Amino acid sequence: MKSIPTPALLFLFCFLVLPGASFAASPNLVVFLADDAGWGDFSQSGNRQVSTPHIDSIAKGGVSLDRFYVCSVCAPTRAEFLTGRYHPRGGVSGVSTGKERLNPDETTIADAFQAAGYATAAFGKWHNGSQWPYHPMARGFDEYFGHTAGHWGEYFDAPLEENGRMVRTRGYIVDVCTDRALEFIDRNQANPFLCYVPFTTPHSPWTAPEQDWQRFKDKPITQRATDAKAEVDDHTRCALAMVENQDRNVGRVLDRLAEHGIDDNTIVVYFSDNGPNSHRWTGGMKGRKGTTDEGGLRSVCYIRWPAKLPAGHTVTPICGAIDLMPTLTALAGVQRVGDKPIDGRDLTPLLMHPTADHQNTDWAEHRHFSHWANKVSVRTQTHRLDHQGNLFDMIADPGQTTAVNARQPALAAELTAAVKAWRLEMFGTDAPAPRQPANQRKGGQSIDPRPFTVGYREFPITMLPARDGEPRGGVRRSSRAPNCSYFVDWTSTDDSMVWLIEVNTAGRYGVTIDYTCKVPDAGSTIELSFKGASVTGKVAPGWDPPLYTNQDTLERPKGESQMKEFRTLELGQIDLPAGTGPLTLRALDIPGQSVMDVRRVTLTLRK
Repeated sequence: MKSIPTPALLFLFCFLVLPGASFAASPNLVVFLADDAGWGDFSQSGNRQVSTPHIDSIAKGGVSLDRFYVCSVCAPTRAEFLTGRYHPRGGVSGVSTGKERLNPDETTIADAFQAAGYATAAFGKWHNGSQWPYHPMARGFDEYFGHTAGHWGEYFDAPLEENGRMVRTRGYIVDVCTDRALEFIDRNQANPFLCYVPFTTPHSPWTAPEQDWQRFKDKPITQRATDAKAEVDDHTRCALAMVENQDRNVGRVLDRLAEHGIDDNTIVVYFSDNGPNSHRWTGGMKGRKGTTDEGGLRSVCYIRWPAKLPAGHTVTPICGAIDLMPTLTALAGVQRVGDKPIDGRDLTPLLMHPTADHQNTDWAEHRHFSHWANKVSVRTQTHRLDHQGNLFDMIADPGQTTAVNARQPALAAELTAAVKAWRLEMFGTDAPAPRQPANQRKGGQSIDPRPFTVGYREFPITMLPARDGEPRGGVRRSSRAPNCSYFVDWTSTDDSMVWLIEVNTAGRYGVTIDYTCKVPDAGSTIELSFKGASVTGKVAPGWDPPLYTNQDTLERPKGESQMKEFRTLELGQIDLPAGTGPLTLRALDIPGQSVMDVRRVTLTLRK
């Protein structure tokens, strides 16, 4: 007799056993992912300075995961959500310069829903690879609209990608991406769909719509960060203004589901990708974004499915983003695609019976590991061992103020051994990785050794942004942070910029460069070359727009580029051979003081 697959068993269980009436097959799935919102940024968490009624309604109408953990920064969390596997397994080791890419042999939650016949789409920040086969449309999404980079420097009237091509938009980036999500829901209301909405806020730059900022700009800060001296009041105000804008957009989606009469059979999920990006209220937790302490890792997570999940309940056992893929596929009765072992767990028993006593099950022994920048911490149901080996009782001391190693040496030793074993499994060594030598780091970011992939007929356009290239000679980035940067200070024929690429398909490629150039400096002769093939052209006309003045509510952080309008230069065509090597852009002749600033090179496979 054949065994019954787990999703089928779950379907049968829900239909026969669970109270509540009709069960409809193939529920829709909407996943909202906030960017840099902390656990304390929502009124549902007890923040009295902000109003998030629509996000709160997902919790009130569904199940809250009270001890839900993500990663310290953006890309690792997204990879763990997509795959159900710890991010080092999938090659994600950073947030830029290629290190954010999820290995192509990993399969995603979107692959599973797409294979099950769902329409799938993503609208917003991707942050797990830009070029095919790292692109979202190679990872199970039928369509994509947003930005694949980790950080985007334009929140108003932004240039965004639409299925491989850049388009100019009008309006605030969160509103614009939500508009596209609504259009997708309208088109697919009669069929099952997966709609992934990874918001760009409240990630910096500190840019909120005027109507939202006006409510906050003079508002007193009445609930302080754990490290109150480090809090910048205007950063808190702007972050909360962005969260309220996000809440309004969540409300628009929830209303549209109700208008179409499909809200009852739509699973809605809301969570964030790491702790807050500034020091602000977190209920007394230690840490913020970039740390492996509680405040840097704990996120809200709400899951609503009116047809099947109980309303207003809370799950107390620890869980995390890594558990969402197995949970959501099980809830929807969708078979997982791929056979790599997963680290996440199906939370269905907790969701269906959130108030049940799980202390006498294996949930009591469940552990969640967090890794960033060679630091690892581990969370149990009651304790956290931090990256320095300090053990904290999170029940008695949720702020991690007093280590209890001396009082609980056996547990401290057990968790220390568990961290070493986890490192060994993830990295092949139980010791922290050595810091990369300074001469192998560019702009504060180490260089990912994997080449950037070019030339797939199913996705012929390949964008190579400045963040993925290496500046050489006197060329530098426009800011310390590679994401959404561009190359500047190109003044010598000894200067160049290089992308390590792997050409999948030999053929003829059209070449364009997004650039700016001071008008008197126009006319440099430039060359793009790869493995003996080359194309040359002139930088013309001059194009020297001012830096944008309409983007920032508050002064932009020093590590982020001020943006401007780039023009597209048609350089010509180049016959690229297949293989791996450096793609080099250099100047042969410079009649003026500089060549140009470069935001991206785009290669389009012609034949």
